Amino acid sequence: MGLKIRLARAGAKKRPYYHIVVADSRSPRDGRFIEKVGSYNPMLPAEHADRVRLQDERLTHWLSQGAVATDRVARFLGRAGLAPMPAFSEQPKQSAPKKKAQERARAAAGA
Repeated sequence: MGLKIRLARAGAKKRPYYHIVVADSRSPRDGRFIEKVGSYNPMLPAEHADRVRLQDERLTHWLSQGAVATDRVARFLGRAGLAPMPAFSEQPKQSAPKKKAQERARAAAGA
């Protein structure tokens, strides 16, 4: 059984609210979970204290048991200092300028 620490949506339409849960990787997103270990409210400003709430001792317990955090939850854990901050590139490779656009930009910068 693979354990995941992931988000489970619980908000109303157009008003998202997420629970951070430990669940079996085979269970559905909003389905059965083992334990609720925090919450995330994206409607609050980024600097607000209640935007991300975590239960530190329970998260460290589950991480020691082999639970793997999803990308978004890994960022929360990295900011809280519970796990190493994951490395994410800011710009996806797919949306990066292509070869001709890069050549034009170099030519414009050189001229």
